[in-house]
Amino acid sequence: MADNMDKKLDKEALKAEKEAEKAAKKAKEERIKASKPKKEGNVFTRGGKAIAKFFKDFKGVAKKVSWPDAKTVFKNTGIVLAVVIVVGVAVYGVDQLLNLAFSGASDLAISAGEYFADEVATEVVTDANGETVTDAEGNPVTQVVTDAATEVATDEHGHVADGHTHADEAATEAVTEEATTEEATE
Repeated sequence: MADNMDKKLDKEALKAEKEAEKAAKKAKEERIKASKPKKEGNVFTRGGKAIAKFFKDFKGVAKKVSWPDAKTVFKNTGIVLAVVIVVGVAVYGVDQLLNLAFSGASDLAISAGEYFADEVATEVVTDANGETVTDAEGNPVTQVVTDAATEVATDEHGHVADGHTHADEAATEAVTEEATTEEATE
């Protein structure tokens, strides 16, 4: 019987504990709801009140600001100007050094180009009929030709190495001979 009484007391204690938790939760929600400002009036009324509050707060904060005296302002202004001048001179110096370095590099590139210009030649471009190719303005079209580009690669037999084999050449010659023979018989 004592066990039944203990169980009944435990159930009542759990029930009372749950009710206390619910009551605490409800009280917390009511406090949160009460702390939120109530919206009164339309959007324009609330906006006007918010602007008025902002300027009232601004005035209060502005009274708390400690402004420096004229001597401190002039002293700090002088320091700022001196730092700006020093940094400006440093940037100007670095700029002049970089200009000098790049102009030296470009002069070197120009002189190297003049040195190698002896090995480079230009030729007028011609079409299959041997006529000069011109651009839209009538000027002849030229191409840069170097010694390496003008050398012709040859195979071990002294033939131009153009990717064709001797079998290809023989077949081409046979077809040409057949065409020549047919033209002659006609």
